[in-house]
Amino acid sequence: MAVDPREKIALFIDGANLYATSKAIGVDIDYRKLLTEFSSKAYLLRANYYTALIEDQEYSSIRPLIDWLDYNGYTVVTKPAKEFTDALGRRKVKGNMDIELCVDALELSPYFDHLILFSGDGDFTALVAALQRKGKRVTVVSTLTTSTPMISDDLRRQADFFLDVAELAKTVGRPQVQRPVEA
Repeated sequence: MAVDPREKIALFIDGANLYATSKAIGVDIDYRKLLTEFSSKAYLLRANYYTALIEDQEYSSIRPLIDWLDYNGYTVVTKPAKEFTDALGRRKVKGNMDIELCVDALELSPYFDHLILFSGDGDFTALVAALQRKGKRVTVVSTLTTSTPMISDDLRRQADFFLDVAELAKTVGRPQVQRPVEA
């Protein structure tokens, strides 16, 4: 990974995207090890984790992770997910955090040298370009190892560096825990 130890870095994690990516390659991310890994490389200014939550659920499987992250060095940014019924009558949940992540990255940009973006979403290509125009370096973390790449080609080309989650998982991953299927 191309991080200069003199740099101030910020981690911005698109929670839903990193979850889908790590699930696709069969690993769970150890978020404590993730902080340790990046703190050992440079000055870690901030680690933000973005996710939408379904507010009216009695129990959300992501709530324990969100609470743990919040108490262990991450800035957790959430918003309520929107529930709707599609044209075929299926219940859908939509929770996009792209705008919040972009605004926060641009606002924090005077204070960091290098953004580490955990997402393969091509919508972030314009953010990466904007940060580069401000003199910032950007590493995008996603994967190419799945049969269908989890990263937009445009985003990967725009970034200064690309880090594959499969490679990162060697130091911050653990085998996926088989969870019982809820009925």
